[in-house]
Amino acid sequence: MKDALLATVIDEYATIEAFASVLVAEQKALCQVNPAEMLRPIVEKKIELVGKLATLEKIRDSQLAEMGLPGGWSGIELAAGRDPKLAAQWALLQQSAKRAHRSNKTNGVLIRTRMDYNQRALDVLQVRPPKPSFYGPNGRVPGFGAL
Repeated sequence: MKDALLATVIDEYATIEAFASVLVAEQKALCQVNPAEMLRPIVEKKIELVGKLATLEKIRDSQLAEMGLPGGWSGIELAAGRDPKLAAQWALLQQSAKRAHRSNKTNGVLIRTRMDYNQRALDVLQVRPPKPSFYGPNGRVPGFGAL
């Protein structure tokens, strides 16, 4: 069972590395003038990889349960404490996840910045100039005083 758990953690690591590379592509796309076309396949790939990670996490939790360990973080930590190979791979997975998390945060900032810019541009475009006033409320042209 330990070998199966190790294989799952290795697969998780590879999937997180793939996710991190997609985040790099997303960051490059977000820095383009018109990223819409580039982002569609990137978002689709991210969704696919997140689904795979969720499946792998369920598999890992099931494998931990078969070993009599709790699921989640505490279970894998206990299992890693018993197996140096698993511990090394778990450490790699954690480092990769931290890098992916940082990249994802950076991309979030880029997205918020782009959204703010777009909102400001819309605000400028929606400003209507005041209607020219030929006659003021007193019946005279503003700024010309008495004729």
